[in-house]
Amino acid sequence: MRRHLLAAAMALAALLPAGGSLAQDGGLSPTLAAIKKSNTVKLGYREASPPFSFLDQANRPIGYSLELCEAIVEEIGLEADAPALQIEFVKVTPETRFPALRDRRIDLECGSTTNNAERRQRSAFSPMIFIAGTKLMVAKASRVSDITGLKGKSIVVTRGTTNGPAIETADRKFALGIKLVTADDHEQSYQMLADGKVDAFATDDILLHGLIARHRAQDRFKVVGDALSYEPYGIMYRKDEPQLAAVVERTFRRLATNHDLVPLYEKWFLRRLPTGERLGVPIPPQLEQSFAMMNASPGARQ
Repeated sequence: MRRHLLAAAMALAALLPAGGSLAQDGGLSPTLAAIKKSNTVKLGYREASPPFSFLDQANRPIGYSLELCEAIVEEIGLEADAPALQIEFVKVTPETRFPALRDRRIDLECGSTTNNAERRQRSAFSPMIFIAGTKLMVAKASRVSDITGLKGKSIVVTRGTTNGPAIETADRKFALGIKLVTADDHEQSYQMLADGKVDAFATDDILLHGLIARHRAQDRFKVVGDALSYEPYGIMYRKDEPQLAAVVERTFRRLATNHDLVPLYEKWFLRRLPTGERLGVPIPPQLEQSFAMMNASPGARQ
C-alpha cells in the first residue's frame, strides 16, 4: 500500500512545475505568480515609437500600446486576485526587448513589435493591434519615389527590427548595391537622416509618419514607396504560459465586446496626441475586421 501511495505521489510531483509552484502560488503560472508576489507588473516601453509607445513632455511613457498593456494589467489583477497591482516602466530598444522579456526584466512588451513566425518561436503575442509595412523616409526635396531610386545609396534601419531584412531582400531583387547602416533606436535613425549621414531611413510607415509629426518635420521629410513588408503588431509576452495567454486573450475580447478598441485607436491615431501632434491615420480595414471578429468571439467578459 505504501508503495502505491509513494508511486502516486511521485506521479503527481512530475506534473507540478519546477519548485512545486502550484502549492506555493495557488496554481498561477510563473509570470502571474511572480507578479502576485511582487505586486508589480513590469511594462517594457519605447522612447521613440509614437503613437504606440513614447515619452510625453514630462518624459513619462505614454501611447496606444501602453494603454492596451494597462488593460491587460487590470485583467492580471483579477486573475491573480491582486487588485492593487503597481506598474513599473522599463525602457527597452528594438534590440533589447527580446532578452528583456526572456530574462524576466519585463512582463509585457508594449511597443511596436511585429508578430511573425520567427519571433513566435521564442515569444507569444496578443491579438493584432496594428498593421504596418516597411517604407522609406527621404528628404522632401529628394526625387526618390521608391526603393529603386536609392541605387548605390545608404539607408539606415534600427537594429533588431524586421526592416533590415526587408531592405536586404529588395536590394537583392533589384541589384541596388545599397549600403545598409544601423542605429540603436528610431530616434537615432531619424537623426542620422536629419544630419545628412544617410540618404533614407527605412522602418514601418506608421512610425515614420509618427516621427515626422513629432519633430514637426513635414516640410523636411516625406514617406515614399510601396510597402516592402507586412508587419502585424502585437503586445509581446512570454510563451508557454497558457494561463497568461488566456488573460491576454480575455482582455482583448473584453475591450472588443465593450466597444473600447476602436475608440482607443481613434484616440491615438486620429485625435491630437498629448504631445500636440495629430497623425490622422484611419483604422486599416483589416484591423477593424479583426476587432469586429474579437467582438463576435465567445467567452468575452462583460
